[in-house]
Amino acid sequence: MRIGVAGVGRIGTMHATNLAALDRVDEVLLFDPVPGRAAQASAELKGTTAVEDLDTLLGGVDGVLLATPTNTHPEMLRAAIGRGVPTLCEKPIASDLAEMTALVEDVEKSGVEVLVGFQRRFDPAIYELNRRIRAGEVGDIYLVRAVGNDANPPDFSYLPASGGIFRDLLIHDLDCVPWLVGEPVVEVYASGSVLVHQAFADADDVDNAVVMLKFAGGAHATLAGGRHDPVGYDHRIEVLGSKDSLVAGVDSRTPLNSLEPGGHVAGPDAYPGFPERFHRAYVNEMNLFTQVIKGEVANPSPARESLISLRLAEACEQSRRSGAPVRIEGN
Repeated sequence: MRIGVAGVGRIGTMHATNLAALDRVDEVLLFDPVPGRAAQASAELKGTTAVEDLDTLLGGVDGVLLATPTNTHPEMLRAAIGRGVPTLCEKPIASDLAEMTALVEDVEKSGVEVLVGFQRRFDPAIYELNRRIRAGEVGDIYLVRAVGNDANPPDFSYLPASGGIFRDLLIHDLDCVPWLVGEPVVEVYASGSVLVHQAFADADDVDNAVVMLKFAGGAHATLAGGRHDPVGYDHRIEVLGSKDSLVAGVDSRTPLNSLEPGGHVAGPDAYPGFPERFHRAYVNEMNLFTQVIKGEVANPSPARESLISLRLAEACEQSRRSGAPVRIEGN
C-alpha cells in the first residue's frame, strides 16, 4: 500500500512517520506546497519519497492524508475525491459552516471515503469508552465532564488566525462528547475569560472557557479548556451513567496532583503536549485509515459529522459574546 501525505509541517511529519512504521504500508509519498520542503522531510524519514506536485501525489497512492493549512483543504479535498482517492483530512475540512456544508455534499456525492482527523475518536481508551456506551454497559448517561488544557499557550502570532478557543482548542471535545453521548445537542451555554495573557484579548479571544451542553434526552456535559497548565498537558473525559462511571485520560503521566494520602502525584514525565498525550491515538488513526481504505472497517469519523462540532463552536462563540444560552435547531 502507498499512502500520500500533503503537508509536512509538524503534524504532517508525525503522520508520515507513523504511516511509514505500519507493516502494510510499503511507501509514503510526501508533497508540500513550499518548494524543497518535501524533499528535506523525505531525506530524514525512512520509507518516504518526495514528489513535486499534488497531481503526481494523487496519481500514485491508495489514500492521501491532508495536513496543509485549513484554507487549502477544500481545493485539495475536492482534487482527491475527484481522483477517487480515499482521504484523511486534518480538522477542519473548511473554515466556515457554509463552505464546509457544500464540501460535505460534494464528498457524499463522490462516494469516496473521507475521514476527518479528530484524534480523540481514535484514542484507544476513548474508543473503548464509546464501545461500552454503545453496548449499554454505562446505562443511561447522566453527565459527561471533559477537561482539555494546553501546557503552554500557542505562539501569539497564531491567535488571530486560530478561529478562537472554541474552534481551535475545544472543537475536539465538541466533536467527541456528542459522539459519545449519541444524541443531538439542543442547547449551548459558554463563558470565557482572559487569565493567561493580554494577547488573547488583543486577538478578540479568551484563554480559559467553560461550555455546558444539554442533550435531547436531558443529559448534560461540561467542557472546560484553557491555554496554560503549569503541570503539563491535560485531557480527560469522564462519563457518569446509571450503570457505571468511567474516565479516559487518567494515567501515570496525567498532570494532576492529589492531596489525598497515597493519591496521584504528577511526575517529571507528565505529558508536555498533545502529540505525547495522544500518541496512541495518532498511531491508531493511521492504522484505521488503512483499514478504511481496504474496506475492512467502517469510517469512524465521516465528513458530515464534522459539521456538528463547527456548528456547536459557532454557538459557543455566540453564547460567550451574548451571555445567554443558544438553542440548537435541527442538529
